[in-house]
Amino acid sequence: MTLVDRPLIQYAIDEARAAGIKEFIFVTSRGKSALEDYFDHAPHLEAELRKKGKDDLLEVLKATNMESGAIAYIRQQKALGLGHAVWCARRLIANEPFAVILPDDVIAAEKPCLQQMVEAYEETGGNMVAAMEVPHDKISAYGVLDVRKDMGHMVSVAGMVEKPDADKAPSNLAVIGRYILTPKVLHNINKMKQGAGGEIQLTDSIAAQIDEPDGVYGFRFRGQRFDCGSKAGFLQATVAFGLAREELHDEFAQYLREMTSIRNAAQ
Repeated sequence: MTLVDRPLIQYAIDEARAAGIKEFIFVTSRGKSALEDYFDHAPHLEAELRKKGKDDLLEVLKATNMESGAIAYIRQQKALGLGHAVWCARRLIANEPFAVILPDDVIAAEKPCLQQMVEAYEETGGNMVAAMEVPHDKISAYGVLDVRKDMGHMVSVAGMVEKPDADKAPSNLAVIGRYILTPKVLHNINKMKQGAGGEIQLTDSIAAQIDEPDGVYGFRFRGQRFDCGSKAGFLQATVAFGLAREELHDEFAQYLREMTSIRNAAQ
């Protein structure tokens, strides 16, 4: 899916690169071969753009290229949840801390969200999840944090509940699609049974680390998150990212003003 003029996956890669990540693992499924082609070199297209003097497009194309050995693809053959998807990459992750990005969570931020988290992680270590306050009626769609100690941008986590009923949620601080995790989480997934929704939940495996020395932290990132996995969220992101582009702003803003005026007049 393309947001303005870049696929969602490119936003995720750019965010990871800004955080200093150099090795990438994609957990995919059947029918996603276009993903592998997207990050490969396209010599014929590059030569054609160079020949026509389209240097701007050439630079955009080069930004999608990944060096040999920097990227790997793993198939998740059964849709058993996010925890299972991460577990599929366990042999490539080995015994190192790792980050997880869900590309349908797009975050507009002056400093990329994962970069903010990496900087905070250098002080805390352990396991860290990106978190944001959500409305009461939306809580049941998220993993929710039970806060032990609130330190502003950072909270110490006493518990995690996956998709609780709103009246039973321990807070309105929800986990969104950015994580920095220790390899111990992978061992926990290995022991997990199916949880909420019949899936193997990553939240459950992270929660198992709460009472361990490493601990679990929630990080209130600075930025605006868009759920591009929903139609409304994708449209909202399109407007926000379109208006943020200098070369698109004036024309797009004028169009939105005109549309609003027409709608108001019709009412």
